[in-house]
Amino acid sequence: MTAAYLATGDRFGRLDDLRADETPAWALEGSGAQCLAVDPGDAKTVFVGCRGGGLMRTRDGGESWDRLELPESDVFSVAVSAADGAVYAGTEPSRLFRSRDGGASFQELTALQGIPSRPRWSFPPRPWTSHVRWIAPDPHEPRRVLVGVELGGLMLTDDDGESFTDHRPGAQPDVHALAWHPTVSGRAYEAGGGGAAWSRDGGLNWQPADAGRDLNYVWGLAVDPRDPDRWFVSAAPSAGRAHGGEHAEAGLYRWQGDGPWRRITRQPLRALPYALSASARGELVAGLGDGRILVSSDAGDSWHEAPARAGRILALAATACA
Repeated sequence: MTAAYLATGDRFGRLDDLRADETPAWALEGSGAQCLAVDPGDAKTVFVGCRGGGLMRTRDGGESWDRLELPESDVFSVAVSAADGAVYAGTEPSRLFRSRDGGASFQELTALQGIPSRPRWSFPPRPWTSHVRWIAPDPHEPRRVLVGVELGGLMLTDDDGESFTDHRPGAQPDVHALAWHPTVSGRAYEAGGGGAAWSRDGGLNWQPADAGRDLNYVWGLAVDPRDPDRWFVSAAPSAGRAHGGEHAEAGLYRWQGDGPWRRITRQPLRALPYALSASARGELVAGLGDGRILVSSDAGDSWHEAPARAGRILALAATACA
């Protein structure tokens, strides 16, 4: 059985069984929920970043909540390290925070502000600012973290945040999603506004992965936990089509081995799959901008639509249940 947590832009939801005809258990109504992260050591502990509502934490799967103290109220990314349990939060304007005590207190990693490209970071819809769109702590090396700024680049620290490199060679500068492989050290993956890329050397160098994909505005990203050479992305023809409503003409793609990409949705999708997630069992789940949830148990060769609808899904984490 596969369960899921959802963020829809205005609330948080929990689905206990994606195959069951159930209504999500909703919480955080009107919060601006944008992103979420599940504690790898406790599937009932979830951190939710909210636009305008700061950072929230539940330790019981969404029944009760704590508001965590951050100096910024617009939280666009959150992550929990599988290596050491550290909690990371990224905000607009682009600032990065870390907690070593489960969210009780946070410290800013100020070295991110010293990157040479920092004055040029700019998010096109709000060109006066930018935000940390994605944080990916390396599950094998606790001192190493990837940080994606929209729009600014893909940054790397391998010294526990004491310093950060500037945008990594070969990576997409318009970062939308990042991931590490959970069992193979050094493998990292990116989805960006101009395509996709991956790294085999711990995020130092990146190679474009675009062959075979006819849509280049890439957004969602998931990695097969059993195969480091198999990963998945969602894409649309352009930013305008991706975010413009129910005419996205989007698609889902699978990369295997050295590629190329293969489209794994037969017809264009009217709404962008903003969120992709793979459970520990390898079940692939896509959350769409029109509230639909698509599930595949065979790496995208076939799909079924979950009975539940959930508004505009911006973030999704699938968890395997007994």
